[in-house]
Formats: sequence, C-alpha cells, structure tokens
Amino acid sequence: MHREGLTRAIGVSNFHPDRLVDLIDHNDIVPAVNQIETHPFHQRASDQELMRERGMQIESWGPFAEGRNNLFTDPVLSAIADEQDKTVAQVVLRWLIQRDVVVIPKSVRPERMAQNLDVFDFTLTEEQMNQIATLDTGASLFFDHRDPAMVSWLGNRRYS
Repeated sequence: MHREGLTRAIGVSNFHPDRLVDLIDHNDIVPAVNQIETHPFHQRASDQELMRERGMQIESWGPFAEGRNNLFTDPVLSAIADEQDKTVAQVVLRWLIQRDVVVIPKSVRPERMAQNLDVFDFTLTEEQMNQIATLDTGASLFFDHRDPAMVSWLGNRRYS
C-alpha cells in the first residue's frame, strides 16, 4: 500500500527495541511512529533514543497512566502543578511535549479537552523535568508485552 501511494506512512504499537530493530532491518519502510506506554512512571527514555536514531517518533498511549499510582495526587507532580498554577494533567502533558513525545490524551469531557490543550503557555524548568524523571519505575503499570501468557491472552481475545 505504501509503495502504491495508498498510505503516506505506517506506524506500529507496543514494539520493544529488539522488535523495532528487527522490523526496520528486515523491511524497506521504517515506521513513522511507535505508540507505546509512556508516562511519568514508565518513561521509556532509552526506547525513545533508539527510535530517534532510527528515524521514528515515539507516541504515548496512556499518558496519564489511567490514574494508576495515584498519578493525579502524586506529591512531586502536585507540587510542580502548584508552582506552575496548572493541573497535574497539564504538567504531565507539558512534560511529554518537552521530551518530544507525541501525545493524544483521551477525554470525553469538553472542559478536560480544553484543559489538555492549554499546555503551551508554560515551560517546565530543568529542575522540574529532573524531579519528574525520578518517578520512573522502568516497568509497565499495565502488562508485559513480552510475557508469553499475556501475548497469548491478547491474541486469543474475542471482541463482540
């Protein structure tokens, strides 16, 4: 489809670095984007660096970690939000944007949608960025895409 001009780009989701390298090294087209779990508790900096080196863009799914780890009341994020006169959600979105991570936050409420767009009138300081960096656990808050049992479960789900 890409060669025939029917698509301008392709993207992938949940590809870990080893799978990305395999895909890129054995195919003609480099995906434009890899959408992976990326949030303050699972920051994926080394994954992002590999993507950058390979000409790909990282995109966050679950930028708010679905509220897990008490993201919206986290003391570090709350303190930064207070300093910036913003919400924790706005701080998280700004943090991702400053890291060059594409983010498309999910919301169904118009007021939250407006709030999510209101993140371009402030910049996090280097110190604030470093404070957020300390929150990284290096692990998924959802599931391990490399766990054979999880892969099997995902692959065998029936959607109605």
